[in-house]
Amino acid sequence: MKNAIVGIQMLFVAFGALVLVPLLTGLDPSVALFGAGVGTLLFQFMTRRTVPIFLASSFAFIAPIMFGVQTWGIPATMGGLMAAGLVYVILGGIIRLKGAGFIHTLLPPVVIGPIIIVIGLGLAPVAVNMALGKAGDVQAIDADISIIIALTSLLTTILISVFAKGLFKLLPVLGGIFVGYILSLFFGIVNFEAVYSAAWFAMPNFTAPEFNINAILFMLPVAIAPAVEHVGDILSISNVTGKDYLKKPGLHRTIAGDGVATMAAAMVGAPPNTTYSEVTGAVMLTKAFNPVIMTWAAIAAITLAWVGKLGAALQTIPLPVMGGIMILLFGSIAAVGLNTLIKNQVDLHKSRNLIIVGVTLVFGIGGMAFGIGEFSLQGISLCGIVAITLNLILPKDIGDNHIVDNAQMEE
Repeated sequence: MKNAIVGIQMLFVAFGALVLVPLLTGLDPSVALFGAGVGTLLFQFMTRRTVPIFLASSFAFIAPIMFGVQTWGIPATMGGLMAAGLVYVILGGIIRLKGAGFIHTLLPPVVIGPIIIVIGLGLAPVAVNMALGKAGDVQAIDADISIIIALTSLLTTILISVFAKGLFKLLPVLGGIFVGYILSLFFGIVNFEAVYSAAWFAMPNFTAPEFNINAILFMLPVAIAPAVEHVGDILSISNVTGKDYLKKPGLHRTIAGDGVATMAAAMVGAPPNTTYSEVTGAVMLTKAFNPVIMTWAAIAAITLAWVGKLGAALQTIPLPVMGGIMILLFGSIAAVGLNTLIKNQVDLHKSRNLIIVGVTLVFGIGGMAFGIGEFSLQGISLCGIVAITLNLILPKDIGDNHIVDNAQMEE
């Protein structure tokens, strides 16, 4: 019974971020809950239930899913996400055969950093528009009211992140949504009609995947950043528990577990799954190292997915509330990319590094696209391919000689 209660608490920690992804991308939050629960159980099966970790909606896929849904629709986007999940499984197989070193050779910080920055900044205009109450080109909510609600949600999220203690420090997204929602009620912009008409118990709005080559090729490179992030998450939970999960059950099992969980989620119309750092923080605070606790969190998520009124209530969260949180969220993702460059001391005085970072950023943020007929490469997928290709073909010592020559000339 104690494990069940702690498990529900772990779900509560992940809840805000878990449902934020489907709400932003046009997916069903109830399906996301179901996908997170099933994905966590599959991850536990793949890792022999040795890692106390919960899987849920990945932030790295927000921008690609939004683009995919607008361009090809939800079913084709899910097909692309299944392919991204397969990339994880293949990576797991390669890691088992060759070790984890090849990831750092193929995807060094100079490649990963700018890709993560593009993931964060690619949808910055969307976050600002939502904060201003715009749905696309339509002014859905008064701009003055919207900006008050958005800034209040943003400020609340920041204050909780900076000043909260203990378990509350792990709930900035949930806190921002709660305060923004209360303020939205005060301004009278929340519509409860969908909640009144929803049944208490209802099947989530599952969506079967379709396979579109453009959507698949668009999603494949997006898997790069979360795959590298996964290594950091596993190292983090290893440090918290004092166990080396890279050896047992092994990185090949954990990354393949992420892949199987993502494929299973996409099969029903849910966002891709990834290991949640909020839950890792909660494990550290509560010392709840028993993986059975995450089994209970997964069961709770699957159960809540069938509560129709909860799903309807989540979809009443107004645009500016999510817009305010997105400003911080996307900025934070970009900052992680920047930190990847700084922490690994990527020298941008070297022409080689400057070329890779500069071209990747401008292609991604500027909206560069290449296409032949109906086939098109753009956004993060194009950035991933360009960054990896430049890293492989540019000579390692390019740009070093002229720096030495300049220094000698100055002397």
